[in-house]
Amino acid sequence: MPEQAVVPDAEAVLARFSEPTRAWFTGAFEAPTAAQLGAWDAVSSGQNALVVAPTGSGKTLSAFLWALDGFVREDGAEAVGEDDAGQDPADAAPRPATRVLYVSPLKALGVDVERNLRSPLIGITQTAARLGVPAPDVRVGVRSGDTPAAERRRLAQDPPEVLITTPESLYLMLTSKARSTLAGVDTVIVDEVHAVAGTKRGAHLAVSLERLDELLDRPAQRIGLSATVEPAEEVARFLGGVQPVTVVRPASTKRWDLTVTVPVPDMTDLAGTPAPSEGTDPGPDGALTDAPGGSIWPHVEHRIVDLVAAHRSTIVFANSRRQAERLTDRLNEIWAGRHDADDAAGPVSDVARAHHGSVSKDQRALVEEALKTGRIRCVVATSSLELGIDMGAVDLVVQVSSPPSVASGLQRVGRAGHQVGESSTGVFFPQHRADLVDTAVVAERMRAGLIEPLRVPAHPLDVLAQQTVAAVAVEDLDDQAWLDTVRRSAPFSSLPASAYESVLDLLAGRYPSDEFAELRPRVLWDRENGVLAARPGAQRLAVTSGGTIPDRGLFGVFLATDGAGPSDAADDESAGRDGARSGNRGADTAGSARSGGRRVGELDEEMVYESRVGDVILLGATSWQIVEITADRVLVLPAYGQPGKLPFWRGDAAGRPAQLGEAVGRFRRETDADPAAARERLEAAGLDAWAADNLLAYLREQREAVGLVPSEQALVVERFTDELGDWRVVLHSPFGMGVHAPWALAVGARLQQRYGIETSSGAAMAADDGIVLRLPYMDAEPPGAELFEFTAEELEQIVTEEVGDSALFAARFRENAARSLLLPRRSPGKRTPLWQQRQRSAQLLDVARKHPSFPVILETVREVLQDVYDLPALTDVAGHIAGRRIRIAEVTTAAPSPFAQSLLFGYVAQFIYEGDSPLAERRAAALSLDPGLLSDLLGADRLRELLDADVIAAVEAQAQRLAPDRRVSGLEGLADLLRIVGPLSVDEAARRTVEQEAGQVADRLAELERTARAFRVRWGGVERYAAVEDAARLRDALGAPIPHGVPAAFLEPVDDPLADLVSRYARTHGPFTAGEAAAALGLGAAVVLPVLQRLAAERRVSTGAFRPGGDAPAAGPDAEWCETSVLQRIRRRSLAALRAEVEPVDQAAYARFLADWQHLRPRPADREGEHRSPATLEGVDGVAVVLDQLAGTPLPASAWESLVLPARVRDYAPGMLDELLSTGEYVWSATAAGTGDDGWIALHPADTIDLTLRPPQAEAETAASGLRALVLQALDGTGAWFFGPLCDRVAAQAQAEGGTAPTPAEVLAALWELVWAGRVGNDTFAPVRGLLSGGRTAHKTAARTPRVRTARLGGARGGLAARGAHGAAPARGRSSLRAARRSGAAGLRSGAADAPPGTASLTPAERARAAGRWSLLPEAEQDPTVRAHATAEVLLDRCGVITRGAVVAEDVPGGFAAQYRLLTRMEEAGQVRRGHFVDRLGGAQFSTGAVVDRLRGFQHDVDATDSPSTSGPAPRAGGASASASGSVPAALALAATDPANPYGAALDWPDVPAGADGVTPTGHRPGRKAGAIVVLCEGHLVLYLERGGRTLLCFDETPDRLEAAAAALVWALRRARTDRLALEKANGAGILGTPLAEALLRAGFYSSPSGLRFRA
Repeated sequence: MPEQAVVPDAEAVLARFSEPTRAWFTGAFEAPTAAQLGAWDAVSSGQNALVVAPTGSGKTLSAFLWALDGFVREDGAEAVGEDDAGQDPADAAPRPATRVLYVSPLKALGVDVERNLRSPLIGITQTAARLGVPAPDVRVGVRSGDTPAAERRRLAQDPPEVLITTPESLYLMLTSKARSTLAGVDTVIVDEVHAVAGTKRGAHLAVSLERLDELLDRPAQRIGLSATVEPAEEVARFLGGVQPVTVVRPASTKRWDLTVTVPVPDMTDLAGTPAPSEGTDPGPDGALTDAPGGSIWPHVEHRIVDLVAAHRSTIVFANSRRQAERLTDRLNEIWAGRHDADDAAGPVSDVARAHHGSVSKDQRALVEEALKTGRIRCVVATSSLELGIDMGAVDLVVQVSSPPSVASGLQRVGRAGHQVGESSTGVFFPQHRADLVDTAVVAERMRAGLIEPLRVPAHPLDVLAQQTVAAVAVEDLDDQAWLDTVRRSAPFSSLPASAYESVLDLLAGRYPSDEFAELRPRVLWDRENGVLAARPGAQRLAVTSGGTIPDRGLFGVFLATDGAGPSDAADDESAGRDGARSGNRGADTAGSARSGGRRVGELDEEMVYESRVGDVILLGATSWQIVEITADRVLVLPAYGQPGKLPFWRGDAAGRPAQLGEAVGRFRRETDADPAAARERLEAAGLDAWAADNLLAYLREQREAVGLVPSEQALVVERFTDELGDWRVVLHSPFGMGVHAPWALAVGARLQQRYGIETSSGAAMAADDGIVLRLPYMDAEPPGAELFEFTAEELEQIVTEEVGDSALFAARFRENAARSLLLPRRSPGKRTPLWQQRQRSAQLLDVARKHPSFPVILETVREVLQDVYDLPALTDVAGHIAGRRIRIAEVTTAAPSPFAQSLLFGYVAQFIYEGDSPLAERRAAALSLDPGLLSDLLGADRLRELLDADVIAAVEAQAQRLAPDRRVSGLEGLADLLRIVGPLSVDEAARRTVEQEAGQVADRLAELERTARAFRVRWGGVERYAAVEDAARLRDALGAPIPHGVPAAFLEPVDDPLADLVSRYARTHGPFTAGEAAAALGLGAAVVLPVLQRLAAERRVSTGAFRPGGDAPAAGPDAEWCETSVLQRIRRRSLAALRAEVEPVDQAAYARFLADWQHLRPRPADREGEHRSPATLEGVDGVAVVLDQLAGTPLPASAWESLVLPARVRDYAPGMLDELLSTGEYVWSATAAGTGDDGWIALHPADTIDLTLRPPQAEAETAASGLRALVLQALDGTGAWFFGPLCDRVAAQAQAEGGTAPTPAEVLAALWELVWAGRVGNDTFAPVRGLLSGGRTAHKTAARTPRVRTARLGGARGGLAARGAHGAAPARGRSSLRAARRSGAAGLRSGAADAPPGTASLTPAERARAAGRWSLLPEAEQDPTVRAHATAEVLLDRCGVITRGAVVAEDVPGGFAAQYRLLTRMEEAGQVRRGHFVDRLGGAQFSTGAVVDRLRGFQHDVDATDSPSTSGPAPRAGGASASASGSVPAALALAATDPANPYGAALDWPDVPAGADGVTPTGHRPGRKAGAIVVLCEGHLVLYLERGGRTLLCFDETPDRLEAAAAALVWALRRARTDRLALEKANGAGILGTPLAEALLRAGFYSSPSGLRFRA
């Protein structure tokens, strides 16, 4: 590219301008700059120009002025004469289209340019008027992502002469009708060209510029502007493509005032350096306070505040958004402390505001304006202010940490002294000593203008794919002409024809869209005629999913508002992040309570996931409180003055370029070689004294530690052990992350190959200054330099092989696939969650890996190796090592060197979150289900009972495109039909076409054949048309003859053609057999069956018995098959049909059903008014039925035989339970000790006890006592033991271990501790009864009446003893009490002789608790899948309908969430049905069809008894006894903990009715408490009796129900042998005188002064 040798003559150049322009310029400016003269000289000669000049040299005006002068020259030449004075405006020629196109990489930069153009436009116009020259009417328009839709339409209808836009908006205009407005463009200005030239965004822009030239009569003149370009020839090539570009780069006269400062004398002794005190002024002499400080940050922050205070306008640059937010917060805090400021004045009272990409554009505009107007003194920014945005007169730039590159440093410091001729002042604050070295190198190279070279990406195929779809969407293209157009752009100048054709193959549908839908054809490629045409939807796809900036999945942060209506919400849902795509600015300006109002900024997705409603965050230096988090946005309210947490964003850091790394290495070597001369060099670079001292000390200490300072000529491998004894191997190298990251990848592969160390465990970590290796479990001396020595060829091969499995590759593949339009936005304008993007990308990658030539994979490999990694630089380093131009030294140190310490800090930071998963995820993992085992448990036989035949037919009709709403239309629809369904005859295709077009099918199929998009094939005696994409499959799988004319690209062999055809048959049919699929393909079943089995192993099809009414087995060669997604659709629709059939019953009906389901059938009182038992079972078999249904349910021990079993078994006696326990059919276990002598007991069928037994308490709790350990040891593996022999065994073991034999009482106490821990059980219920006989139980019972025996008078020696032991009938009064005590004492004395062996020292109560044979309980099932499935079956058997409340009440491990997953799988297997069975309990209810039918039978039954309902009318006046009339309804009394009580479990407790004054008279609330009793009447809760009486809750005061409830309560108290009970309050008020009291008195209570009393 030519470059100007000398600066042109000013007068000669200015003479080329028109008089108005020249007069305005010479009057406004003293003289043109060298850059302006050079630019005007080139562009006025018709040349393309790249203007390279420092910030503040007038580059923008140099580009615009000649173009603006063109309007003056044109108007002067075409001045309207007198003859045109009377012309009708309607007859005037239309305004010309846009002439000047300005493209800016930043939207904000474009707004600045528009504002700055006003001065020359107005000045030239006024000068022209003064000179009598026709004044041009030049309008300036801005079109960017923020432009409202109405403004965009106006720009298209009436285009401005000068259009300011962005690369993305230019692309959108070229892909829409607005492209016609660009047909008159003659000048294109690309500002800040360096920001795009080396990126895919630049490659995208380069193709857009070539597409623009295709619209024009002649190519537009291109002008590029930049302050930092290297090499200029490469950027000029990017700008011009095949056109020559003149480089205008005059000698720079820019003055730089750079200072690198360190605010402490020793950066390694921060704890010993006093830090500035918060809120105090350091004083004029800079003296520091005595406050201790261990960080450099307080010093840096206070020094920055000093600089801000000394200047009017300051920009502070940070390298990350989080650091910018932190610095802003601290600067404001320090400023407020110094000036005793408060925050009452609002956000502008702060001294500093944050400015970065995650702050909304509106907020950034406010910050920019506040700095320019002086309302704030400082802005803390990232690269968002790096480019040429007008920030006014900035006095100072402060850079915290080293800039990412020299070019970045020049751009940032250039914000200060932005005007022509001014000096730019910058102050750098390094964070640590390694950063100090980098900063010194950057500052030195900034002064010399030595910036890093950029490289134009070489033919990025994802950009080519997107631009191809966009170009074809607006007009048909010749494929060779489009290739020529693309090749005229610099990024694609050497594009191979093979790569171009591979992209066209991708877009034309060569790859299997049946495996990933978005691979369907986007364009039509007529290979014979070389024509590219668009398919329907191509333009919409290109517009809504175009662009190159990847979607990072950021959440928008919006100001919460509640003032908008529903319509606002709808509008906002259609509004996107980019107005150019959504056509609505609602996302930034207005919204609803749900969507939010003004945009505040954006947050990283992971940051949002770690935030909760109510958290306060910092964004833009303002505190915001989160009020709502939706699927795609965060709604906030201002929280001024509240401390907030700093947000974080991923991917903020950028690696050091290899060229800068080489300069760092050279600087280290030269500085270390001559420290004396180095100090002068450092001073010239701008380092202050403390900075120079720290840097020289850092290099000196490194040399002392390892004997060598790493440089670009000498690398060091350092080995040492860490605090855990693991070896660390560190490669010290200066070449930067782009070189070290692929090098570490190769080293990690070598580590795995040689030593078996997994690289995923963090074995190799790369950083800018080297590579850190962690080598655990290595006793011998670790490897050294040999780990890092590779040949260039070996490195390239290893890195290429390894990169495909890296997370970086997956992330870049996702971005490239999105650019290639393979991951289109589901809802244009709305963010797609990052997890969803990753999921879809992973699915696409699985398909793409099967095709080695898949363009997106090739492009991703190229991008990673060339654009992200710097593989060419790495191979150069490897070559230099092999050629000994770079040497590698080895050293083993006792402790890490200073350089290694810096690297290790980065290593820890990288892996600090390893294994840090949320608690909820760890719990979910612990409860994860084995899908294979679960499938075996559920089986597939019952699916045919679930699936609906009509649904199967409907789904198959849709898959076959036979359903009316799925039939195709048009030529493209027919092409899709052949591709999706497969080869079809004319008649078959006609049945799948809309009715009005069926007659045209034959002609359209012939047209597809003529254009080589389909071909005729014959098998099975039928001629069919097949899609050209099926040619190789049909040939290789079926042997079908392929006619001539099929493009060669579709004749290449495919990996598994038969599997492709069978898979497509499965996708387009419902359930089928192998024989049916074979017949359709013209093959034998024996050929198709292995293919189906292979697809089943890949989980692409399922096997079983699916078709209702069929007789096919669930397995074997005759089983049915169904494609997975088809089966899912059939399941979902069948289940929906089943759910729709069920109308929910009310909750009272469910309560009636549940009682009946658990064998409780409440009956009305008999003719004498006596309450009848609700039991429906009898005998031992009845008890067994109850125990089966209540298996594993913990209930209070006192409730089992007092309420639970008697309520269900009419003739229950304790001996029945003992009989079942003693025979070993059932087992009891304890789950927890209760209050007093009570506890929670569960009963289990012995054959399934492992499934219903709850896991015991932790071993540490159960074995903490030595005695308990001895008891466990005695019982372990030895069967069951009576208590006496067990005591002897425990005593013997204790003495054998050198201890003292425990007493029987101590053994008994330890034994019961193990019982409550769930470890030990008994073969009889007698010990539990003995425990309850103490009287302190939840359900109060009368003392058991002693058994009466005939007295033995006379000579029998044991007669008195027997009488004393067993006692006589109880007597009343004090004398009888004394007699009982004497009798008991006698028993203690004389009964010991008849006690069982080993229990003589126990009291009678203790002997009762020791009865029976004791044994260890079996282990509970540990497999979570088996246990969860068993739990679901038990719950179904117990509850009939499983609801959330029922699962919660049962305290199932994992809760309802875990059970829900299993029940959903059971529903899919046809074992249960989900639906809305019970009203107001949600849709997550599960049951079976038979149970649901039974449940619905209770909807209209009042009492669900075996006799007609006797429910009477409304209450009668006077409160007369209802029992006399026979109209009392049936009532049921239960323990509150009884599973037959739905309240507090499946159903919520009802509210206590309010009193006459409308106020609820009590704060007492019911609960499923031990000892409490509930009474239900017709399914409604009527009474709740608290444990022990005293208080009672009444929920229904209907007289009939009160009467029945009172009778049921009395019956339950008597059946439970409750000795006595007192009731004083009902619903918090006195019970006497209430209708409830009268009903209780009639039922059997009696009155007392304080309330009511009951006595058994």
